[in-house]
Amino acid sequence: MSNNNFRRVVITGAGVVSALGDDWAQVKATIESNKSAVCFMPDWQKYEGLGTYLAAPVHNFELPPHYTKKRKRSMGRVAQLGVLATERALADANLLDDPVIRSKATGVAYGSATGSSQAALEFAPMLENMSTSRINSSTYLRMMTHTAAVNISVYFGTQGRMHTTSSACTAGSQAIGYAYEAIKYGKQDVMIAGGAEELCPSQAAVFDTLFAASTKNDTPEATPRPYDRDRDGLVLGEGACTLILESYEHAKARGANILAEVSGYATNTDGTFLVKPNLETVTRVMREAMEDAEVTPEQIGYVSAHGTATQHGDIVESQATYQVVGEKPVSSLKSFTGHTLGACGSFEVWATINMMKDKCFAPTLNLDNIDPECAPLDYIQHECREITTDYFMSNNLAFGGINTSLIIKRV
Repeated sequence: MSNNNFRRVVITGAGVVSALGDDWAQVKATIESNKSAVCFMPDWQKYEGLGTYLAAPVHNFELPPHYTKKRKRSMGRVAQLGVLATERALADANLLDDPVIRSKATGVAYGSATGSSQAALEFAPMLENMSTSRINSSTYLRMMTHTAAVNISVYFGTQGRMHTTSSACTAGSQAIGYAYEAIKYGKQDVMIAGGAEELCPSQAAVFDTLFAASTKNDTPEATPRPYDRDRDGLVLGEGACTLILESYEHAKARGANILAEVSGYATNTDGTFLVKPNLETVTRVMREAMEDAEVTPEQIGYVSAHGTATQHGDIVESQATYQVVGEKPVSSLKSFTGHTLGACGSFEVWATINMMKDKCFAPTLNLDNIDPECAPLDYIQHECREITTDYFMSNNLAFGGINTSLIIKRV
């Protein structure tokens, strides 16, 4: 069925908390300087057996004073990141105090890989020492995987549908996709969508035990290296990015500033391995997103890649991209931010919308020698590149074999 029979979906606001900065001017300046947010984490050296001491943290993060102790009680760090990004997004969309947000017309689609680790730690004494002494009424609310989504809903008073996407690296992109579908099919007028993640050494240990985390501890500026022959794994980051999606009619009626249009989305699962992507299904998800957007490969001017710098992942993703769109310009923003897990999908869409507006697209940092096993894409290297395009594709792949692809259109 043609998209002409459904509602158009546009993005009218964005809010970010990032290791690169909290607005596009800061993020752009960092990218143009070819500097990443990756740094050495000396405190991680105390964990016996951990091999990676690298991450891209958000330094000196704290909520503004108007977030009272009572309002923060149910929020761990991941929820705080998500709520603050959402406040900024609603303000950017001129909807922060609009009654539509506190109505059934507005829903939430939001995700993170996990809840707050500190809250999970409060349950540990119960299992280890048979004591509930550290558990309180807010422990589970901070620990649960949908803590960011529901804290956003409660703090801003939404009453519409709720999609809680705890799908690891695709949490943010699935959130955008589900929000897009909710509006496209007439279920909601406005959706708050995105993802957040807090940094924790336990997450680094997950990838470390799989030999998928970078151990270039002495040279944090030289890693991660997506698609490079000398890459040795990913580096974790943290942050949050919230986008405000609306039906085109709703946005135009209130005179909103439209940032971009979500014109296509697809998601699927590999059904094979839990940690290795599958070429066939990754290829299919990109094709299905393009079919949903009713665009051709020639119309895609840039691909925002998942690009984690893992050996198998980079190869499969690049081959799938080449099969679908050919030798198109491509780069990975994770080379600057680290892998922000639940936040990466929405952050990468937001950043690429701004790059499309500026006609200046970021390179993949540290990509000096392209791995010959990766497909012959047009990898942007060393410096930003001027590109004029009306469409870009943004792809993400997650543990469990979950794949997403989004097509974003210039308005």
